[in-house]
Amino acid sequence: MCLAVPGKILEIVDDANSIARADVSGVKRNINVSLVRPEGIAPGDWVLIHVGFAMSKVDEAEAEETLSFLRSLGPDFEEELEQIRGSEVE
Repeated sequence: MCLAVPGKILEIVDDANSIARADVSGVKRNINVSLVRPEGIAPGDWVLIHVGFAMSKVDEAEAEETLSFLRSLGPDFEEELEQIRGSEVE
């Protein structure tokens, strides 16, 4: 299964290359934010992340609602988080 999961931007780590550090349900990852740069992106913003790219910005309420739904999937969501943990590229 491959999902777009909400993540909270922690910091911009490489502004020139549009790379930010995000927290995805406790897993911290570097992600590409070039697709959401035109909207503006900053620490504290929530984004939907798919295959290492922030696809769109979402507000905190939508992020929490999506996370609640994903957690209700149980093992499927946990498997997705394990894949995220295991695919760290820096």
